[in-house]
This record gives sequence, C-alpha cells and structure tokens, in this order.
Amino acid sequence: MSERLLPDADTMYRALVEKDPTFDGLFFTGVTTTGIFCRTTCTAKKPRRENVVFFPTAHEALLAGYRPCRVCRPVEPPASTPEPVRRLLSEVEADPALRLKDEDLRSRGIDPAGLRRWFKKNLGMTFQGYARTLRIGAAFGRIRHGDTATNAAFDHGWDSLSGFGDAFRKVMGAAPTRATGLVVTMTRIETPIGPLLAGATDRGICLLEFVDRRMIETQILRLKKLLRATLVPGTSRHFDTMSDELERYFAGRLRRFETPLDTRGTPFQQKVWAALMTIPYGETRSYGEQARIIGEPAAVRAVARANGDNRIAIVIPCHRVVGADGSLTGYGGGLWRKRWLLDLEQIGPQPNPSGDPRRL
Repeated sequence: MSERLLPDADTMYRALVEKDPTFDGLFFTGVTTTGIFCRTTCTAKKPRRENVVFFPTAHEALLAGYRPCRVCRPVEPPASTPEPVRRLLSEVEADPALRLKDEDLRSRGIDPAGLRRWFKKNLGMTFQGYARTLRIGAAFGRIRHGDTATNAAFDHGWDSLSGFGDAFRKVMGAAPTRATGLVVTMTRIETPIGPLLAGATDRGICLLEFVDRRMIETQILRLKKLLRATLVPGTSRHFDTMSDELERYFAGRLRRFETPLDTRGTPFQQKVWAALMTIPYGETRSYGEQARIIGEPAAVRAVARANGDNRIAIVIPCHRVVGADGSLTGYGGGLWRKRWLLDLEQIGPQPNPSGDPRRL
C-alpha cells in the first residue's frame, strides 16, 4: 500500500468523524468489522478508531477484500462541482446582470434548496448572495474605468440607483461614487489534496491557500488591509492560467509556474519569498540556508516567520524548506500535505487505478 500518499492516521480519522469534504477522494476507510470501505463524507455511523484501516485508493481497498459502501459509493469519482452548478456558474459569470429566481433555477433542472446548501457549504454564502456580489464587482469595474454609477447600476440589473447604492455599500463599504479601492476577485481551485482559495488582482495571483488552513481568515484580513481591497467572487484571466498550471503540476508535467503573481509585502518578506522561488523543483533547503542566501544568517527565525506569511502556496514553494536535520517543520496546509508535495516532486505522481484524473 502506498502509505506515503496518506495523511497521518489521526488526521484521517478526524476527517472521517467530521465528514470533512476537503479530504474526499484523498483516502478511503476500511471498516474491519463489516468488511466495507467508505469515503470521508459517508453519512453512515462512524466506526471506532481501532476498527478502521486506511487506503490511498479505492482500488487498493478492493484488492484488500473490502466491499464498497452502498451509502457513499466510494468507487465513483469524489464529489466536485456538480455539472448543473458548473453550468450555472458559467452562465452568471458570463452575464453578471442576470437575475435568476427559483422558478428559473427549476427550469434549468436545479433544486433551489439544494443549490443554497451547496453554496453555503462550499462558498460560505447563498447562490443569490454570490450572484449579487458578482454583480457588484462587475459594476465597480465599470466605475473604476470611468463609467458612471448610473450606467453601471442599470446595466447590471438594478431598477433604481438607491437599491444599487445600498447593495454596493454593504459589499464595498462605501458609496459607488466614493469607492476607489482595489478589488480582489476570489474563486476556488480544486486540487488532488484539497481545494485552494485563490485571489487575483490585475497584476496577478495574490492569494492561493488551502481552504482548511487554520490561519486562512487571518491571511484574508491581512490581505484586505495590505491592499486596502474588497474581496468579491468573480473571474480573472489569472485563474484560468493558474488552474491549468496546477493541473499540470499535480500530473508531474510542470516544474515552473509562469502565472503572474502579486506578492506585495515588506522588503524583508519580498526578499525571503524571492529566495523561496530559487529552490529547485525536487530539492529542499533549511531555514538556515535560506537565511544565508538572503545575506542575513542570524535571521533564521525571521525567515521562518516570513515563510509562514507566504500567501501563495505551492507556487512560492515554502513546502521545500525543512529543518536543519531534514525533518519536516510547520506548514500552513498541514505536514501531511508538505510530505505529499515533496513526494510528488521527488518521486513523481502515482498511477491512478480508478481512472479519476483528480486523484493521483
């Protein structure tokens, strides 16, 4: 069994008990007392810790003699964005002024209540809230480029300027005519080791963090303060290139990212992050080596702090920094992900017996 692909056993059991969807498809749980194996999101009664074993793929669970659960159907691809939701997102992103009522959703084969649950679970807001924020962001883009608030309001579906102004203030914190700050568009990017929250400015990607990182809220608040920005869901040309490059990276076909980055920070942070970018694919360095490279050998702790402040996971490869003795040290996405990424770069992706391209 390919144990190197798995998080530690305590992490996996906790994910199973909590039905954590971010681990869905990353491992499978065999229950020794029933001979059945499940995915992490299974709603069946959770087994005792001593009665479970873990497998990196459904194929290996089957080879070990376990039968697939009839509740969670672990031999089927792990859940991602359902196709009806994917089509709906494409539709509203192409036309932010589009307003869809429940009957409009039903005509598209989508249950409004189910859609609300999916959006709350995956994006932390309702679909209507997402669509409204998307319209605000698009309207603000028009205003920033010289158009009037009146044109922006009516072209994006508002019937009155007062209604537009109220909605705008709730999201942007200022009246349309006074809002001059930066807007960071946000999206989720799926990866084999869990979804990433991505943010982009006109310059490039400014945020790329695992959504379950403990400090994600702090990182977002720091980013908003640093850039004096408002964060809204939306699209960006940088998301398309970033998604494509991440897909090739996890398939073992890409070693250097080219998507533009927006890495604003202190001069010291900039120096540390630039040094991280020089660590070759498949290699590691210690914090002490990083400190010497930037010309400040006594600043090991400060270097470690700046590594932790890195907002762009994987692309700025802080996962390649290890302890002086080669041991794994702290990583915002979790040590199991750090080991996984290093294994990917040093050994390469594993065969995918299930045929699901999202699981290596």
